[in-house]
Amino acid sequence: MTIVADVGLDQERTGTSRRSFLKWSAAAGGTAALVPAVANLGMPEVRAEGATGMAEADRTVWNACLANCQSRCPLRLQVKDGIVVRVLPDSTGSDEMGDFNIRACVRGRAQRERIYSPNRIKRPMKRVGERGGGQWQEISWEEAFDTIASEMKRVKDTYGNEALWYHYGSGSTGGNITKRGTWPRLLNTYGGYLGQFGDYSTAQITAAFPYTYGEWISSNSLEDAQRSQLQVMFGNNPLETRMSGGGELAVVQKVRKDFQVRTIVIDPRYSDTAAIAGDDWVPIRPGTDAALIAGMIHVMVEEGLHDQAFLDKYCVGFDEATLPEGAPANSSYRAYLAGKGTDGIEKTPEWAAEITGVPAARIRKLAREIAAAKPAAITQGWGPQRHATGENSARAIFLLAAVTGNIGIPGGGNGAREGNTTLPVKAFPLFDGEAPPVKTQISCFNWIDAINDGPSMTATKDGVRGKEKLDVGIKLMVVNASNTLINQHNDIHVTQETLRDDSKCEFIVVIDHQWTATCDWGDIVLPSTTNFEEIDLIPGASCGDMGWAIYGDKAIEPVFESKTGYEMCTEIARRLGIEKEFTQGRTQEQWRDWLFEQTREKIPEFPTKEQLAEMGVFRKHSPTGPRVAMKDFRDDPVANPLKTPSGKIEIYSQLLHEMSQKWEFPGERSGDRLTALPEHVDSWEGALEARKSEYPLQCIAHHYKGRTHSSYANLPTMNEAHPQMLWINPVDARARGIENDDEILVRNARGTVKTVARVTPRIAPGVVSLPQGAWYRPNSKGVDEGGCVNTLMKYHPSPLAKGNPGHTALVEVEKVN
Repeated sequence: MTIVADVGLDQERTGTSRRSFLKWSAAAGGTAALVPAVANLGMPEVRAEGATGMAEADRTVWNACLANCQSRCPLRLQVKDGIVVRVLPDSTGSDEMGDFNIRACVRGRAQRERIYSPNRIKRPMKRVGERGGGQWQEISWEEAFDTIASEMKRVKDTYGNEALWYHYGSGSTGGNITKRGTWPRLLNTYGGYLGQFGDYSTAQITAAFPYTYGEWISSNSLEDAQRSQLQVMFGNNPLETRMSGGGELAVVQKVRKDFQVRTIVIDPRYSDTAAIAGDDWVPIRPGTDAALIAGMIHVMVEEGLHDQAFLDKYCVGFDEATLPEGAPANSSYRAYLAGKGTDGIEKTPEWAAEITGVPAARIRKLAREIAAAKPAAITQGWGPQRHATGENSARAIFLLAAVTGNIGIPGGGNGAREGNTTLPVKAFPLFDGEAPPVKTQISCFNWIDAINDGPSMTATKDGVRGKEKLDVGIKLMVVNASNTLINQHNDIHVTQETLRDDSKCEFIVVIDHQWTATCDWGDIVLPSTTNFEEIDLIPGASCGDMGWAIYGDKAIEPVFESKTGYEMCTEIARRLGIEKEFTQGRTQEQWRDWLFEQTREKIPEFPTKEQLAEMGVFRKHSPTGPRVAMKDFRDDPVANPLKTPSGKIEIYSQLLHEMSQKWEFPGERSGDRLTALPEHVDSWEGALEARKSEYPLQCIAHHYKGRTHSSYANLPTMNEAHPQMLWINPVDARARGIENDDEILVRNARGTVKTVARVTPRIAPGVVSLPQGAWYRPNSKGVDEGGCVNTLMKYHPSPLAKGNPGHTALVEVEKVN
C-alpha cells in the first residue's frame, strides 16, 4: 500500500495557526511513502493595538542574525503571547566612525518570516525507499536517537573513527553554543572524526597565504583607507556581501563621504560597491587577475615605477639575486615578465589584454596610477580566489602590494582582504585537550572523492593531511545547519549519483530547521530550533576596527517538536555511554555561564551575564586606531620575521616549487599545476577556452543581497525584493535575441537552469552571473527552475587548496520560446 501525505490546516500546541493536517489516501502496490512533515503555515497574525497601529509587545529580547555573512548583527525581537511580532535592529551606537549602530540588513530583519516559515521541519523523519526518492515517514525522537547512536557505533566498530564525517556548512556560523559546534563535540567525545581544512568561501586564499606570508595575515582595515591616496579593490564588494550597518558597508560609505578617497574596482560585475563607492570600474574576464597584474607590473618595471628598494629588503624571488639557493635559473618574477621563464612569453600589456579583455592602454594607465599613489590600499574579496586557479590570483594581488611598496604602512595594505579588530569571546569547546583525537584531514570540498573511493586519496594527489593516504572512505555523515550536501556543492548531478548509492556513504543524518534540498538526501532528518528558541553568548563580528559581542536570549519556546543541538547531542551521548564526558555535568545555560567566566578572565572589562543582558551589545574598539598590517615586519624584518622559510615575503616559493615536482594530477585534472611564482595559468573552462567552446559564456555566481549563501532563499519577501535572474550583457543578449525579463535557459553539458534575463551593461561582455544560493528545484524533465548555479558548475577541486572553484564554468544561454 502506498501512503501519501498532504499538507493542510491544524492547530498546534504553540497556539499559532498552522497548516499541517494530514490528508490520507491509499492505493494498491508500492512501499510506504510520506511527504516531509514540514510546517505549511502562514505568518502568525498580529493584532494591531494602540494609537500606533502596532501590536504591543510583552517583552523585547536580544539575539542576533547568525548566518554566515560575517557581520553578526544584533536584533531585538518583540514578543507577545509567545509569538515574535516584530524584529527591530540594534538601538545602541551612533553614526560615527568606530562606533556605528549595528543595523541589520534585509536578511536579518526577515527573521520573523524565517521562524514561521512553511519550510519549518516539524518532527523527526526517516526515509523509506531509495535515498533521494522523496519517501518519508515520521518517527519519534526516541527512535531517531536510538538509530543515530546505533549507526555511529556500527560505523565506528566496523571502519574506525575516520569513517565519520562532520559536513561543512555555514547556516549557524555566527553562534557559539548554537553554532554547529555541539555535533563536532559529540563526535570528538566519541573518539573523533575525519577532519577538514579550508572552507567553501576562502579555501584558495587560505592555501595561498602560507607560501607568501607564512600564515594568514589580513590587510589594513577599511577605516585605514582614509589615509590612502587610492583604494584598489579586486573582486571586493562589501556593500553587498557585508551589509551590516556596523561593518564594512558603513565604513566604506563613511570613508567615501568624509575623505573622498579615489576607488578603483576590478571585477567582472559592476557591483553595488563599484556603483556607489567606486570612481572607476575595470571589467575583467573571470580568473585572469594574475595576467592583469603581470601586465601592470611589466609597465612598472619598464618605466621604473616599482619599489625596488622594498623588493630588495623584504622579498624573495622578484629578481634573480634574491632567489633562494638551488632555485632554477630564470625562475624569478622579473624573468617571468621578460619571457625568460619556461613559457617564453613576455608579459606585455598587449599579452595581458588578450587574456583579460582589458585594453592594453588601460592596463598602462592603471599601472601608472597605482604605482604613483602613495600610499595605495590594495585589497581583494573572496571572488578572485574562488576560481579554478584562485590560489595564483590571490598570490598575484599580494604581489602587487609588494611591488608598489604598500605593505606595513598607514594607508597601504598587503593585498589581502581588509583586517579588523576582534573580540575574543570564549568559544564553546569542540574537544577536550590540546587537539582533536583524529588528526587526519581532507579539504572541506573534496568529500565527494572520500565517499567514492576514500582509500585512493593521498597527500600528493588529494592534499590529505596528517597521513600519507586515507584508509577508509566516509561512511557516516552528520550534516548540521548546512545546505552544502546538495545546493551549495558543485555539480549537483554528480553529488546525487554518489549519494544515491547507500553502500558508499551508509548513513546520513541532516539537522536543520528548514526543509532544504539537502534534507531530501538524508536518511534521518531532525528538526532543530532557530537560535531565537535557545540561549547563547554570541561572538560578534570581526568587521573593521570595532568588535562586539551579543547577548543571545530565548525569545520563544521551540516550535513544533524541534530541539536544540545540545539536547540532541546529550541524548545521543547518553546512548553511547559518554554523556558525562560530553556535557561535563553542564546544562546549556551553565555552559553559557562558563563562557562568560572564561571570557571575563581574558577581557576584564567584559560585562557580566546580567550586565550584557541589559546592554544587549558590548563593543570593543581598536586601542591603536585603524589596523596597519605587518607594521612590525616593515619596521624591522630581522627582529620580526615572517613565518616563511626565508622570514621574508616569498614571491618565489621554494616549497611550492618542490611540491610541483611531487604532486599528482591524474585523469581530467592533468592540466592542473602548481607554480612557484604567482603566474597566470589558463584554466579549464576559462577565458581562453570560452573562445572555442560550444558554451562560450563564462558564468560566475555572485553573492546576493536577499540571501546569505542559501539561507533566507525560501523567504517570499526576500525573493520578491531580490528575485533570481541571470545578469547578461546587452551585446551577448542581442546576439541571442534576448530582452530584459525574458525567460531563458542557461545550460551546459552538466545541466540546465530556467530563469529570467537581466540584460544590463553592469556585467562584462562574454560573462554572465547567476547569483549563488537559490534553492535547487528540478522539474519533471530535470530542468532546475529554482535557479541553483551548482546545476551548472563542475566538480573539479583547485590544484593547491583542493577548494571550491565556484566562479569557473562555461555556459550557453537561449531564450525560451
